[in-house]
Amino acid sequence: MAIKRKIELFSAGCAPCDETVAMVGRIACKSCAVEVLDMREPAVAARAKAYGVRAVPAVALDGALAACCIGGGPGEAALRAAGIGTPLP
Repeated sequence: MAIKRKIELFSAGCAPCDETVAMVGRIACKSCAVEVLDMREPAVAARAKAYGVRAVPAVALDGALAACCIGGGPGEAALRAAGIGTPLP
């Protein structure tokens, strides 16, 4: 059974969110299981709140908010540093 990195991308459908969805899609690898979540859905908003999401777009990796999303928005370098795009052994 292949191990996957769980990537949850919280989006509200805005232009910056769409750019982040495209960026994550571009840098994700075969070890990445990407799920785009619509913040306009109450259950998604509740999950985001539990992670501490304060603004969108936001990315959670394996059940924790990515460090780049805690104080600012997601950037490619920070997401790559967090492991997105790096195959798991």
